[in-house]
Amino acid sequence: MAPYRLDVVTLAPQAFAPMHELGVIGRAFGAGRAELVLHNPRDHATDRYRKVDDEPYGGGAGMVLKPEPVFAAFESIPLSGRRRVLLMTPQGHPLQQSDLQRWATDFDQLVLLCGHYEGFDERIRTLADEEVSLGDFVLTGGELPAMTIINGVVRLLPGTVGSAESLVEESHSDLLLEHPHYTRPAEFRGMGVPEVLRSGDHGAIARWRQQQREQRTASRRPDLMQRWRQRFTADDESADEV
Repeated sequence: MAPYRLDVVTLAPQAFAPMHELGVIGRAFGAGRAELVLHNPRDHATDRYRKVDDEPYGGGAGMVLKPEPVFAAFESIPLSGRRRVLLMTPQGHPLQQSDLQRWATDFDQLVLLCGHYEGFDERIRTLADEEVSLGDFVLTGGELPAMTIINGVVRLLPGTVGSAESLVEESHSDLLLEHPHYTRPAEFRGMGVPEVLRSGDHGAIARWRQQQREQRTASRRPDLMQRWRQRFTADDESADEV
């Protein structure tokens, strides 16, 4: 089986070196489940200074990433099965767990385009299938968002995480936040493990965990709770129609 291929177009390829040493993610790369390939637009610049930025038309502060070296870097990337191209930008849609699941399942290759400087030439957007943001804030480049996506996708690939069951009930897998976890000792500084978790009653434990997920989501992320209730209601209505 061919590894899941991740191609990153970036002016800071050195930033991605630690990913090969990052726990289960690094082991996934080492085991050949995923492959990370870096492409520096500077290597595709045509002038003697390897220039990749220029002043913006119309004036303004900062420098803008030029389209030629980015297009050349992108066009040097071989197609590897089903491919999706993502542009890292604060103007993109907020990253969701469902995006990571979709990219890990529906595609064999992700190409991640990282901006830098004040911004990038607008024509670079035409390369992307999707524009993605980590949130309503601005960073110096797209490398950290790209690393976040790589981490989130690779951990979902078969064989990366030891137990596939651990991925099922974690936070955001189905909109609800994850339930609390406890381990030994049963008592620590006056704080005890809930008795139901020590009861051995698996049905009661499952109900307690679900209740905790709903309560925690309602108190911490009411927006997610509203979406979950809407989905739950829609599922019930669909079942009634069958």
